[in-house]
Amino acid sequence: MKLKALTLFAAFFFCLVTAGHAELVFEKTEIELHPKATDADAVANFKYENKGKTPIKIKSVKSSCGCTVASSRKDEVAPGEKGEVTATFHIGGRTGLQQKGITVETDDATQPVMNLMLKAVIEQALEIQPQFVYWQAGEKPAPKSFKVKAGKDVSLTKVEIASSNPDYTAKVEKVSAGEFNIMVQPKDTEKMSNVTFTIKTDLPQPYYVTARVTPAADAAVKQ
Repeated sequence: MKLKALTLFAAFFFCLVTAGHAELVFEKTEIELHPKATDADAVANFKYENKGKTPIKIKSVKSSCGCTVASSRKDEVAPGEKGEVTATFHIGGRTGLQQKGITVETDDATQPVMNLMLKAVIEQALEIQPQFVYWQAGEKPAPKSFKVKAGKDVSLTKVEIASSNPDYTAKVEKVSAGEFNIMVQPKDTEKMSNVTFTIKTDLPQPYYVTARVTPAADAAVKQ
């Protein structure tokens, strides 16, 4: 009997203690965004509410990398009060699935650390195929091409190219709306050489492709 009474008392006491603890509850701990390829940033707003009975102090909000800035407008959240943690991911030419973690540290004794996740699925703004062409030593220095094609919702009206090596020439040809060919050619293939071509378009960031004259023995696949 005494043991049963003691157990009931302990359970009651535990309920009293935990009932007084603050509790920060997020609507979503993971948000997936689908920004356009031309967008500069992707912004996620993680909404929360203090469902406890005491105020919660937000000690820090940190992101997993320098390309994402996370912050909260509130340093202290009263019981029943709502707010949000904002995470801004700077796209910077990145494509594909990007995952950025955000850590929220509070004085909530029940859960002092909350982990949030921002996912951004970014389509390619520009498709360039191939990324590299080459000639074998002694091969006829005939032109070879890079195909440049605009991604979804991307306006591509101009393509300019610059060569890092004066022994290589490049010429841009428009194929159709949003599609171009870049024809590149070495002056000769008598000696080994390489070049980086810088491609500038309507988009803010430049793109790069390379070409090379290689010894015949080192060329594994013919273009």
